[in-house]
Amino acid sequence: MIVIKVISIRESREYLDEGLKYIQDIWASENSMMVYDDCIKSSLDAKGTLPQWYLLYDGDSIIGCAGLITNDFISRMDLYPWICALYIEKSHRGRGFGELLLSKAKDDAKKGGFKNLYLCTDHIGYYEKYGFEYVATGYHPWGESSRIYSFNLE
Repeated sequence: MIVIKVISIRESREYLDEGLKYIQDIWASENSMMVYDDCIKSSLDAKGTLPQWYLLYDGDSIIGCAGLITNDFISRMDLYPWICALYIEKSHRGRGFGELLLSKAKDDAKKGGFKNLYLCTDHIGYYEKYGFEYVATGYHPWGESSRIYSFNLE
């Protein structure tokens, strides 16, 4: 029997080291390793709902991750919270596992009193399946743009 579970690093600190390494391996460059290190470690003692970092496990193996943060390096600082760093291992894609991470982030954002949840991406068609709607284009500090999506939590 396959046991798929979503773990909040903040709620289950024993997953910090393994989770941090996984997220850095997936998302960080040599120059951004400390961004993830500081953000994830600082989230453990944050006073508010944000930030949160999640791991998706299949048994004892991490097969995905995501974050719930205040801004995803995008120009629309008036919008928050943001889902970031959503990733599912290629061998596990196509089975709806991303929705598990999205649902956990939606639940935590709603518990935090937020009315909407945002994400930025270049993907078209994926997030719409889970109720997200395109709202605008946003701009990153490195000169690129991304589509901004919103999910109504009410």
